[in-house]
Amino acid sequence: MSQEEKIAADLAAAGAGIETTIEDLRERGLGPMPIASAMLGGALGLLAQVMDDNAILNVLHSAATGVASGELRRSLKEG
Repeated sequence: MSQEEKIAADLAAAGAGIETTIEDLRERGLGPMPIASAMLGGALGLLAQVMDDNAILNVLHSAATGVASGELRRSLKEG
């Protein structure tokens, strides 16, 4: 398996795990805001373990740009 294939497989596995966790939390009666907030905080904490602050800011800037441009909502409609 190539490095790119390994990364793709890892991303797919992580995504599936996150989706399962979200479904479980929703079934427990938690709403989308507390789930998303907790996941964002956890994701930022995880990024802080492996990236410097400027790299994290670049990730956040990219995310904000995607929201501002409408890309995020388009991707949700396509998925």
